[in-house]
Amino acid sequence: MYCTSVASTVLERAGHFCELRSLLRKADGSSGFKAEKDRYHLYVSLACPWAHRTLIVRKLKGLEEIFPYTVVDWMLGENGWNFTDKKPKCTLDPVNGATYVREIYFKADPEYAANFTVPVIWDKKTNTIVNNESAEIIRMMNTEFNEFSTTPEQKQLDLYPEHLRTQIEELNSWIYPQINNGVYRAGFARSQEAYDEAVKEVFEGLDKAEEILSKQRYLTGNTITEADVRLLTTLLRFDKVYVGHFKCNKKRIIDYPNIWGFVRDMYQFSSISETVDFEHIEKHYQASHRSINPHGIVAIGPDLDFNAPHDRDRFSK
Repeated sequence: MYCTSVASTVLERAGHFCELRSLLRKADGSSGFKAEKDRYHLYVSLACPWAHRTLIVRKLKGLEEIFPYTVVDWMLGENGWNFTDKKPKCTLDPVNGATYVREIYFKADPEYAANFTVPVIWDKKTNTIVNNESAEIIRMMNTEFNEFSTTPEQKQLDLYPEHLRTQIEELNSWIYPQINNGVYRAGFARSQEAYDEAVKEVFEGLDKAEEILSKQRYLTGNTITEADVRLLTTLLRFDKVYVGHFKCNKKRIIDYPNIWGFVRDMYQFSSISETVDFEHIEKHYQASHRSINPHGIVAIGPDLDFNAPHDRDRFSK
């Protein structure tokens, strides 16, 4: 699960969007790439919901010194993600001096012939890509670098605890296809049938999440897990982008009282808000996806107060 160029998506079954999968998926930490300082570098897009996962877990686990990061341009062009210092929060590549993310892939593997995606963890010691699969990266960050967490609380935080793993996997099994990827399937649909199928699943997933969150603070109870992080990054983008741009307009997130409270609760938790950049989010989708928005006009979007009181702590009392 990652962000890539629109050109690398494919359509199957008469207009259905099909996401291509990550290929460079090596282990980290105790599994061959030693956990140590000044070794790893993270490449991300602030717009991408999958790259956003890694920034959130990096923040929650206090791994800022272990994973310095570089932000690509929010505008995704024909050559894929590029680096620039001409736009807010975008940066040049300080590690490889690359102009495009594709150059990093070719440096790791000159024969590479798949997608040039973010997020990417780069190993400066061996000059290669460690992993480009966000689901695996966040688990690496959760378990393999605890000795480097900034505080004891961050070290002890476990987003994938053993006693909740079955529940987390069950949540992930429908949150990803129905919600995380579902909005893309709706937005990039090329037939009415494909759109109708996808958007139906999106809102069935949201209805299910609303029901769960009406009874407890987080998806598994009163403890934040990776399932909450994986859901959050889509929800943060929903009313700002997906309602209009991806035609997921049956309901807004603010129309779901428990989901909307959950979003504000998570946004306000442990500086997660510092990982969110709505300028990058709104401009990337609407300016980059010319097959959906031919003129690249960025809509003004709704005013949403993510810092408003949420009362979700009532479930923890």
